[in-house]
Amino acid sequence: MSHDHGTVTGKNKLVYMANQIAAFFETMPHDEAAAGVAKHINDFWDPRMRRQFFEIVEGGGAGLKPLVMDAVEKIKRPAPAEKPLGAA
Repeated sequence: MSHDHGTVTGKNKLVYMANQIAAFFETMPHDEAAAGVAKHINDFWDPRMRRQFFEIVEGGGAGLKPLVMDAVEKIKRPAPAEKPLGAA
């Protein structure tokens, strides 16, 4: 039996990664776990990843564990992406 679950890409990969982080912290008390999820995302996800993460959250958070959603208020929202020169 293969353990290959296919390639997870784009926003689905961010959901997967956020849920993996939450799984690590789930054994802690809830408030501490939510703070741990937020700290990890703030410390290790670049602004582009956090922008995409907030797009997922603003779209309803489909697929995100409740612990991830509870951490959202502590996750730093990055500045909007700058448009390349000459972009409309």
